[in-house]
Amino acid sequence: MTLPEIQELSRVEEVLESRWPETKIEPNLDRISHLMTLLGDPQFAYPVIHITGTNGKTSTARMIESLLRSMGLRTGLVTSPHLHQVTERIRLSGEPIPAEKFVEIYDELEPYLAIVDSESIANGGPAMSYFEVLTGMAFAAFADAPVDVAVVEVGMGGAWDATNVVSPQVSVVTPIGMDHADYLGDTVEKIAIEKSGIIKSGSIAVLSYQDPVPAEVLLARAATVDAMVARQGVEFSVRDRALAIGGQVLNLDGLNGTYEEILLPLFGAHQAANASVALAAVEAFFGGTLTLDIDAVREGFGSVSSPGRLEVVRRSPTVIVDAAHNPHGAAVLATALEESFTFDQVIGVISVMADKDVMGVLQALEPVMTDVVVTWNGAQRAMLAPEIAELAIQVFGEDRVHVESSLTSAIDRAIQMADDAGMNGVGVVVTGSVVTAAAARLIMGKTNT
Repeated sequence: MTLPEIQELSRVEEVLESRWPETKIEPNLDRISHLMTLLGDPQFAYPVIHITGTNGKTSTARMIESLLRSMGLRTGLVTSPHLHQVTERIRLSGEPIPAEKFVEIYDELEPYLAIVDSESIANGGPAMSYFEVLTGMAFAAFADAPVDVAVVEVGMGGAWDATNVVSPQVSVVTPIGMDHADYLGDTVEKIAIEKSGIIKSGSIAVLSYQDPVPAEVLLARAATVDAMVARQGVEFSVRDRALAIGGQVLNLDGLNGTYEEILLPLFGAHQAANASVALAAVEAFFGGTLTLDIDAVREGFGSVSSPGRLEVVRRSPTVIVDAAHNPHGAAVLATALEESFTFDQVIGVISVMADKDVMGVLQALEPVMTDVVVTWNGAQRAMLAPEIAELAIQVFGEDRVHVESSLTSAIDRAIQMADDAGMNGVGVVVTGSVVTAAAARLIMGKTNT
């Protein structure tokens, strides 16, 4: 970017960040619906694939978008949160929206934002939140492009998430577990009810493997709104998979075809499952009755990436970055480490947000980590290193817990510990939150997204 572009983007970011953050929610669709009406409902100008779940949303969304693009479609993609720059959240044909376009869209929307803000405040409500404004910008950018299809990941929940003003052709639900309990509910059933709200009448609901309780909720919702259902393990599945250099090779049974020898440059059984869901979603988008072109499928999966998700950012010693931020995600990470890597020892670098189930994350990681270096990733919401250490000692024991005040020093210490071990089979895994993953990528010189 040029200096003027950087300055203009900074101006818009500063204004956006003065609004309610993503962690503060006033759950209703009134404000975003009002904005969409003022803009002429741009979210209806293109078909939508809408995605929710607790874990795997972003990876699945990126796979869906890559598949659609490999089939010649102009795509829009919304994901959150971003790793490095806010423009990553809105993608056009696979690339982050240019900074100048991001600024242009915001400036065009600003008068309408002022109207919505003033009317909401007059009625005793808040101004539009950071996430609501970004959602409105994405929908406007997609209509302006224009795109042939938009892949839209929810921010939090489903029913009252700002993205839920769309009328999806396909509704995708990745695995549901406990997270954001303060907003979504204190049981998996309540969370599933909230997330099921993206399943709309006339849509095709593509459901990943689910535990019995959320599965029952999702199927009940689909029946209530008369949506068709495609279930992983029933209508589509991962037939088999094999580890490969840099990822894995998949044989997938889709809704209406078999797709063999698919190279996926991502690690872990969970990413294979995400790929299966993504393939079914794209099949459903095209009607669910045709077998997709195998070369396009291979191209789409072969070019997919998911930064900050079991991502190798250094070799000798191997350093892996993963954005696992809740117990379910940490358990998935632990399983993937055991399956996809041959480490004799794993040294963890951990920084978790204070509002998360930190003990649950630590307990999920304990079986696969020899030692942990707990730290603070620099975010205001993050738990301080001494506080994480108190919990970690209960899980790992005092001898296996080390404390560093900053993420940089923690990574340095973990790498030194790996070097001192004098073995090639020692890996370093940096995890605990998206913020931790993003900061670690920068420390290790990774800026591509």
